Order: sequence, then C-alpha cells, then structure tokens
Amino acid sequence: MKILVTGGAGFIGFHTCLKLIKKGYEIYTIDNINDYYDVNLKLDRIKKLKSFKNFFFIKISISNFDKINELVKKNKIQYIVHLAAQAGVRYSVENPKAYFESNLAGFFNILEVARLNKINHFIFASTSSVYGNSKNFPLHEKTNTDKPLSFYAATKKSNEVMAYSYSNIYNLPTTALRFFTVYGPLGRPDMSLYKFTNAIINNKKIELFNHGNHIRDFTYVDDIVEGIVKLILKPSNKTIPYNCFNIASGNPQQLKKFIKLIEKNLKKKSLKRNLPLQLGDVKKTYASIQSLKKYVNYVPKVSIEEGIENFIQWFKNNK
Repeated sequence: MKILVTGGAGFIGFHTCLKLIKKGYEIYTIDNINDYYDVNLKLDRIKKLKSFKNFFFIKISISNFDKINELVKKNKIQYIVHLAAQAGVRYSVENPKAYFESNLAGFFNILEVARLNKINHFIFASTSSVYGNSKNFPLHEKTNTDKPLSFYAATKKSNEVMAYSYSNIYNLPTTALRFFTVYGPLGRPDMSLYKFTNAIINNKKIELFNHGNHIRDFTYVDDIVEGIVKLILKPSNKTIPYNCFNIASGNPQQLKKFIKLIEKNLKKKSLKRNLPLQLGDVKKTYASIQSLKKYVNYVPKVSIEEGIENFIQWFKNNK
C-alpha cells in the first residue's frame, strides 16, 4: 500500500510516517522544510525516517501543484494523509498571508491532486480552533463552527467545507480530523510544552496568557497517530463520502496543572509572567470523542502524566 503524507518533517507528520513505516506501508512524504521554526529539528526528523527502506522524502512545497501531481501519478499513490499546513494561532495574527498561501491555496492543490488521481481516501488535519469560543461542552462534531476566532481557524474551517464539496461533487472519500492540543517528543519549539520546559531549565519567565486559566484537551501524539492509522482504510461509505471527527484525549486539564507536571519532572519551579488573553485565543477546549470511538474503536491510552514525562526525557536527551 502506497501512502503520501504531506508535512512529514513536521511534528505530527513525523510520528505518523514512523508508525506507518513500521506497519510495512510504502511511505512518501513531501515538505518544504521552511524556517517557521528550527530547520535542524525538521532535518533530524527526516534523517530518522530515511533509515527505513520503505520511506521516500521529496522536498516540495504544497504550492507546487505540478510536481505533487507528477509524484502521486508516477508512484501510484493510493492514500493521502495531508498534514502540511501553516500552524499556530498567534502567528496567524501577525502573518495571515502565510496561512492563505499554505492552508487555502496549498490545501486546494492537494485536494485537486487527490481528485485527479482517484485517491482511495483523503485524510486531513483540521483543528479544535474551528469551534471558536463555544460555551457548550464537550464539543461535538455537530457543534456550530461558524465563528472562528483566528484566521488560522478560519482557514481550517474552509478546508472542511472544501473537502465536503469535493466529496459531494466528485465522490472523493475525505475525512477531517479536528486535533486538540497535540504534544509529545520531537514537538515544535513554538508549542507551550517546549517553550515552558526550555524557559524553566534556563531560569526564564514563562508567559501565561489569560493568567494560566486556559483549559485544554491535551492529546499525546501517539494517540493522535493511532487514530489516523485506524482511519486510513475506513473511508466513509455514505452517499456523500465525507467524515469529520474530533481526535483528542477527552480529558481536559487546566494549563496550571500542565505546568505543575512540567515542574515536577524537571524538579524545578517556574518563574511566571501573567498576561491577558491573547487575540484569537480560545479559553477552553474539551472534546467529545464518542464518534471516533464508535467508528474505529479509538481509545486514547497515554495519560498527561506519562506524556509529559516522555517529553521531558526526550528534551533532556536532545539538549
């Protein structure tokens, strides 16, 4: 089985590729290795993946339709897991154009490649941010998503609508996955766990927006990947073959507890700088994961205690 994973040098992309490679699938990945964060971390991920014979990396931007189409056609790709995107809520406030180019124009390119090559199943990353500042918890897939608070969330909501239309018009099986606060080893330096850990070790203040009163459905990366892998061979069999699932731990935690667990593992207290709620930020996320559980028996296995311990071990070994 041949699978294209876009964004394979990224955090979730790397872990997804690794799992699929170990299952014996032939995995192709594309990534433009941009400098949104440390390029060396991305290159290190690709280096690890290249040690497997059934892994193939091609440096291409998702803006390059012709090259991607040629790659998919030539290698007879059957499935696409689209994880390449411009990530981050806060960066989208400063640089919305990057999100338009990657998350809208780039997404269209991959979607069109999937249509032209009659891909068996097109799975893509959406986000919990599409729910905006909803007050009804847990968040269900049918909860209204018409009021995203950031342009990042708006682009991901647009992806869901675009994919639905392709499922409807072209009968392309598509599945949107709304990720909830993913964390774990080899994580991005712009993510809270990485930033907090780095700051505490270096005796710097951690910035706590909303005075640390955020509530997040922290989800360990291995649990996310398990959900993706279970879904690949299970496209929708509905008349319009489109699915949308929350993928989360279903166990929300206060950011303050998250920080205490980091401190416990580092055996060191943090210095804090309390800040107001940042523009575009959501105060609380908490997912219902019943739909995905029913569909593929998705059951998250890694507790927040175990997940943070795993990350801290990785961080210490790589600094």
